[in-house]
This record gives sequence, structure tokens and C-alpha cells, in this order.
Amino acid sequence: MKIIIALLSVWWAAFSLPFQAKNHPKKAAAPKEYVITQFGASTDSTKLNTLAIQKTIDKASASGGGTIVIPKGIFLSGALFFKPNTHLRLQKGAKLKGSDNIADYPLVPSRMEGQNLDYYAALVNAKKVDNFSITGPGTIDGNGLRFWKAFWAHRDSMQKAGKPSTNLEVHRPRLVFIWGSNNVTIKNTKLHNAGFWTTHLYQCNNVLIDGCDIRSPFRPVKAPSTDAIDIDVCKKVTVRNCYISVNDDGVVMKGGKGPNAHKLPENGPIEDVLVENCTFGEVHAAMTCGSECINANRITMRNCKVENDRPLLLFKMRPDTYQVYENITIENITGRCGTIVTLSPWTQFFNMAGSTEKPFGTIRNITISNVKVKTKQFAVLDGNPTDKVSNITFKNVEATAETAAFPNKYADVKFENVTLNGAPLKAQGVQQGQAVKPLKPD
Repeated sequence: MKIIIALLSVWWAAFSLPFQAKNHPKKAAAPKEYVITQFGASTDSTKLNTLAIQKTIDKASASGGGTIVIPKGIFLSGALFFKPNTHLRLQKGAKLKGSDNIADYPLVPSRMEGQNLDYYAALVNAKKVDNFSITGPGTIDGNGLRFWKAFWAHRDSMQKAGKPSTNLEVHRPRLVFIWGSNNVTIKNTKLHNAGFWTTHLYQCNNVLIDGCDIRSPFRPVKAPSTDAIDIDVCKKVTVRNCYISVNDDGVVMKGGKGPNAHKLPENGPIEDVLVENCTFGEVHAAMTCGSECINANRITMRNCKVENDRPLLLFKMRPDTYQVYENITIENITGRCGTIVTLSPWTQFFNMAGSTEKPFGTIRNITISNVKVKTKQFAVLDGNPTDKVSNITFKNVEATAETAAFPNKYADVKFENVTLNGAPLKAQGVQQGQAVKPLKPD
């Protein structure tokens, strides 16, 4: 009998093993780690480590994937190109520092300012790298001072000569550029001192930026065009628990510009963006639609603090581009800002390119609720003459302002339980002969 029981036990164990494995799958193994100093990266902070770090990335990808680890120390590098199944982790005290020589950033097919073109690679690049991640708590530092100084010197010389100057004439690298990648995470990382835009997402879906510290200076040298997060033809992007202070816009909706932008396959909408539990220090605006955007839909900012004197929500209305900004919600905001909303013409780098189109903007279904802020001016609602604006609602808003009146030339603006300087607020149209100056280009 004992022999029979033993045989039955063995049989049952063998029979049930596949079912146990199916019902209790093994936990996926953590990606293998590749520490860059083990592949030739030098701890000498003056030595360029581009080749050694790229070798580490290539080795990890060829071996099936893994996490490239930047250990404690300062590691100088030019452009790096991450490959499928690779990730980047910066340990405590680690700094990946960008070279300030543009020669260390090759010209590659890219995307800048709403157009596809060859441009200089970013410091960190990932193209078609699904599940890509950047994690901290270390720092990616663009070391942008030399680029900023060159930009301002060039702009000053052009202005003295009476000539225009665009953002692309002084060659500068972005800090992070992620293109055509899904399920991206950037978490607990410091993103500082970009030479150009800080974080640029293009044609990406399901992105989380969480717990990051994103900064560039206003002084002693301004860091021009260092947008914190540019969301360019993307869907389902969440930005939460971040501190943002950059010398340009904070979270920006991009997607194309020009009279035919809405017809080009490389352009497209931004949909389903959530910004929550963030603090905005000095910025040109906390959330911006434009200056290169054809459609932004279902955008929410909630539970955020503002600590600046610029717009909370900014619409840059290009007269050379068809634009639709719709279903935008701003709620539970406290602090200090320049305006709650600014909607103004944006003519920087205006170019109809010989087109006979007659572009206009459509702004609809904008809700701003549960806001308590100190402002310079409540709002500016004064777009281009052909823009179509409808259903803007302010609800449960308590504001103080240095300037009590505000320009508003649109009829479909509603106020529910809104006070300005302690008094109930009613819509105030622009008086005849009262000129409202458009927002000046930076």
C-alpha cells in the first residue's frame, strides 16, 4: 500500500506541475545591468566617454537587452543612441554631462519646431525603443551655457543688422529626444541645463514622466528655448509629481505648423494628456498649446502649484496654421501667475510659404475650475480676428490681480462663482479703441 501511495504521489506531482506553472508564473527577471565603467568609461570628468557608453549600449542590445547604469561621478558624453530592450539608470550622485561641442552631436533625421528635417541629435536619443525607461535619482545635465551664450550673441548681432534670427540658426542639442516609442517611463531623474528643448517626445504613446526635476536658468545667462516637456504628435502622456522651472514653456503641445501642416502625414494631434501634482517655478507658461500645434484634445492639468508671473494656460494662435484646441480642463490650481489664461496671436516666424490657404484657430470647451491664484491680470482673451472661440467656462475661481479689467472679445465665456479682487466677475469686452497688444515673441 505504501508503494502504491508513493507512486500516486509522484504521478500527481508530475501531472499537476504544468498547471502550477501556468497558475503561478515565474516573475520576470530584472534586466541585466551594464555599468559603463566596466566597458571603458572613465571617471575623469574631462574625458569624452561617448564611444565607451555607446559600446555599453550596443553590447546590452546585442545580448538581448539590459539597463545601462551610470554610477556615481561625472561622465562627459556626446550623443548616445539607445536601442531596443535597453534602458538608462543614473545612480545617486551620477551625472551624465553633455559635451558643449556641437561636433559631438551628429546630424540625423529628426524633428524640430513642427517639421521633419535633419538636425543635431540630442544627448539621449531613443527611436523605436518600446518600453524605454530613464530612471534616477541621478542627473542628465546638458551643460548648455556655451550654446546659450552663442544663441544670444547671434541674435544680438542679427538685431543690430536689422535681420531676423530663428531658433535653428545657432546649432544646439536637445537633452532627451524619444521618437516612435511606446510605453516610455522617465522617473525620479534630474533633467538640467539643456542646450535646446529639454524633453522632446515625438509620435509616442503611453508615456509617464514622474517625479522629475526639470530646470534651466533665467540668470545670469538665460537658457533660451529650453521647454521642459514638448509633446509632439503623441497620445496618452502623463506628467506627475514634477518640479519644472525652465526659461521657456513648461508642458507644451506640439504637432506641426504652416498652412498645409494639417495635411502632412508626419504631423498630427496630441490626445489624452494629464499633468498633475506638479509645481511650476519660473517658466514662460505652465501649459502651452503651440507655437507649432494643429490639434490638442482632452488635455487636463490638475492639483498643481504655480510660482511665477506668466500664464497658467497659454494659447499661441498662429495666423499661418489651422489649429484646434479643445476639451481642455484646468482644475485645483493654487499660487501665483501672470494670467490664468492668455489667448493671443503668435506671429513669430510667420510663413505662409506662398499658400493661398486662410488658416484660423478653433478653441472650444475650455473649463477652468477650483483655482485660487494671485495674478498680474486675470486673463487675456484676444486671438486673431478669424479665430473661433466658444464655451470657455471659469468656475469656482478666486483671483486677485494688479489690473482688475481684462480684455475679452468673445461672447461665449461663462463665469460661475468667480471673484476678482473680492468682487463677482462678469465678462468684460474690449472697449472700442482699446488696443490689446499681442504677446511678444521671446
